[in-house]
This record gives sequence, structure tokens and C-alpha cells, in this order.
Amino acid sequence: MNKLNHIAFIMDGNGRWGKRKKKTRNFGHFKGVETVKKVVKNCIKLKVPVLTFYVFSSENWKRPKKEVSFLFKLIQNYFAKEIKNIQNQGIKIKILGELNKLPVNIKSTIKKTVFLTKNNKRIVVNLAINYGSKNEIIRAIRKTKKFNIKNFEKNLFTKNMPDPDILIRTGGHQRLSNFMLWQLAYAELYFLKKLWPDFNNSDLRKVIENYKRSKRNFGGI
Repeated sequence: MNKLNHIAFIMDGNGRWGKRKKKTRNFGHFKGVETVKKVVKNCIKLKVPVLTFYVFSSENWKRPKKEVSFLFKLIQNYFAKEIKNIQNQGIKIKILGELNKLPVNIKSTIKKTVFLTKNNKRIVVNLAINYGSKNEIIRAIRKTKKFNIKNFEKNLFTKNMPDPDILIRTGGHQRLSNFMLWQLAYAELYFLKKLWPDFNNSDLRKVIENYKRSKRNFGGI
């Protein structure tokens, strides 16, 4: 049985889900947050140590300004309302991405949440916000003086973390979309047709069971 240290998620399909329900894309994003909460709660029960969610990519700035603004408000409101619940569950929040480009109020809320949860130990939840893997790699190269893999990885946003064992992408597309290109080198990739708000605990457990039965060679036999 393979040990499970880290699951990464590309939460695709929120906007499409909202449209299918004859509502707005933003309604889909709102429901997507509920799915994140359920997944985290279930992973605590399953004792998965680390989760990473692709929240907002460096390319998402191309979206309509109203949608971008709504996404940031959603992030801010979530942390404002859920901080006590986050603390009670022992969730440590970490951020992957370039925060300096975010609006001041969002940046302040995120930094406060990271500070308040820094000593929590039940589960680490990484939120990739204003994240792009190519930018991360270039940034790490520039910061690495004596260049080798070990030193390079110390300058990634994921330093001192295990690489993802599993990537789950919902929404039907089979691509990485500039997400954790270095860290996913040996991950098991699962692409689901379900849209993110429809992803449930049964789907997660099926993926984990499949992963634990898979043969992982890491270049060997």
C-alpha cells in the first residue's frame, strides 16, 4: 500500500456548474468553496497530511474584472467567517504564489490567517493564489546560488513539503494549466469529468483507494 502524504487539486468547472444551474459563474465559485470545506474535513478524517488547492492562477487576471473581484471577496469573506472553525480543526494555512500583486485588503487578510494558524498541526492546507508554476521555477532559479536539485527545491514555494502523490483535476480537461510542474513529476494524475462543486467524498475515496493499489516505480522496475 502506497503511503499518502499530499494531494493537489485543480478545481475546474465552478463557472460552468453555475451556468448549468441557470445561475451565474460566481454562484458556481461560491458553491466551490463549500466543496473545499468538505474535502478538507474528509481528508482530516483520512489523515492526509498536506493538501494543495489551485485557487487563482497568474493567468486568471485575464478573466472579467467583476469575476476577479468576486473571487477575491470570496477568499476574504471565507477567512473572516471561518477563522475560528479553521483553528478548531487544527488547519495550518499556507500560501503558494506571489502575494505582492494582490489587493492590499486581501493580502492583509491572508497574512493574518497564515500567522494565526502557523502552529496548527492536524493538516496543512496550501492555497495557490496568484500562482504560476513557470514563474515559480524562474524565481527559484534566480534565488539558487549553488545550483543542484536540493538547493533549487529549497527556493520553491513548497520547500520542506512532500511533493504531491496525487493530482485530482475536475471539469473534464486533461492538462496541468501551469500548476506545480516541478512537484508533479511523479504524481499519479486523475482527471474527472465531474465539475468541482459536484466532487464528493465518494469520489475522493475512490481515487485514494486506486492510488494505494497502484505500482509506483519512480524510474525503477
